[in-house]
Amino acid sequence: PIDCKVYVGDLGQSGTKHELERAFGAFGPLRNVWVARNPAGFAFVEFEDPRDARDAVDALDGRYICGRRVLVEMSHGKKRSSRYRPAPPPSY
Repeated sequence: PIDCKVYVGDLGQSGTKHELERAFGAFGPLRNVWVARNPAGFAFVEFEDPRDARDAVDALDGRYICGRRVLVEMSHGKKRSSRYRPAPPPSY
């Protein structure tokens, strides 16, 4: 469920699944941790319980995880627009 998913931003290149599991697992059981690699720098952490997800956001936003001060917020469930989207094919 979307209300159980947390977005973690500003991770940098060195964020690891293990470190995120350790930091976020303190708030409750995790369903899944996914760390982006290309491009790197963000992750999604999914909790079993939405209350644990909200507690983690409240406690960890702006804290240091993986050596970086991270942005932690509830996932909005929609893809963010990307500057790297390929141009649409020309129409003649």
